[in-house]
Amino acid sequence: MARRVDVRAPALFVSFDMDRLANFRSFITRSPQDPFPRYGLAMEHRTRGELTEAWTAFAELLESFPTYVPTYLMAGGTLVSLGRKEEAADIYRRGVEVASTSGDQHARRELEGALAELTPD
Repeated sequence: MARRVDVRAPALFVSFDMDRLANFRSFITRSPQDPFPRYGLAMEHRTRGELTEAWTAFAELLESFPTYVPTYLMAGGTLVSLGRKEEAADIYRRGVEVASTSGDQHARRELEGALAELTPD
């Protein structure tokens, strides 16, 4: 018995991915003062391998919400993936400061670890 293959299935996944991006953009429009939807948008781009778009979203997030600690590790990692290691080190350093100021010692340690891997002395 032959199996039928639905050749439209890949289009469903593309549509689903596009819907995720559209959903994040919609959340951003509805809650412009909430950093989480912007973070989600940046992470969605990163997950899809759209590193330039991810960095653009992270940069906007850093500009608009400089105290949103989770941004720094992922933004720095995105810059590393783009081959922009000096900029990534700067982002990690800023993140260490922000995490320390906010009392987020776990994030501070993660950021220090990422910085140490990037700039071994």
